[in-house]
Amino acid sequence: MKKLLVVVVLASLVLSSCVSNKKYAELENNFSKKNQELVDTKADLMKCQVENESKIASLEQRIVDLNKDKEKTLEYVDNLTVLSKSASDNIKETLAQMGKKDEYIQYIQRAVTKKDSINLALGFKLKSVLADGFSDEDIQVNVEKTVVYISIADKLLFKSGSSTISSKAKTVLGKVAEVIGAQPDLEVMVEGYTDNKQVIANSSIKDNWDLSVNRATSVIRVLQKDFNIEPARLVAAGRSEYTPLESNDTVEGRARNRRTRIVLMPKLDQFFDLLEQKVE
Repeated sequence: MKKLLVVVVLASLVLSSCVSNKKYAELENNFSKKNQELVDTKADLMKCQVENESKIASLEQRIVDLNKDKEKTLEYVDNLTVLSKSASDNIKETLAQMGKKDEYIQYIQRAVTKKDSINLALGFKLKSVLADGFSDEDIQVNVEKTVVYISIADKLLFKSGSSTISSKAKTVLGKVAEVIGAQPDLEVMVEGYTDNKQVIANSSIKDNWDLSVNRATSVIRVLQKDFNIEPARLVAAGRSEYTPLESNDTVEGRARNRRTRIVLMPKLDQFFDLLEQKVE
């Protein structure tokens, strides 16, 4: 009986020992797996941490770069604002200047238009007073822009080769002086012209230059002394033979070239004063 009991106890111990070893082996295997999972998890965690730190560093650098770009952009905007304001001011100033210049141009145009109208009326008046008793061939009146021209054939004013005014000439010059006297703002230039035939030289006339100047001066003296035209308004000029109207090869052509031209024009000082005036 005792032997049987001993056998049973030994068998129980053996069986119990076998179960414990198997259980231990299983637990040890599970421990190894968990341990490996823990190692893998730590590795993954460290990898993620490294990657995150790199990303964070990259983001931080990006933030720094963006802040720098922001500062540059703000500086650019500030500069652009200054430039835009400056450009805007320049444009406004330019437009203002253009407006003033346009006003000035219009002012000059109105003045010229007014002067043209006056000269047209003046030319019409001269044609009217000179039409009585004189042919169009002997006296011609032309209006060109701001100047009135009165061309008088020398046969009405002088004898051939002479600069002495004829009595008939004073009738013509008297009518011209009447119109000139009514326009005190005009200067009067008298120009003498000749043909190409050489004059007979004497103590006062050596050539056609002298003849043309002397004839212009003779007309000036009549306007001043006989008809009281202010001498400061008068100018004498000689053109000699060098600006002919027609060929000097014919009698008719030479007759046309021998002439005296009276030019009525704005006073130069008044003209320059007009140009210097500023539009406010």
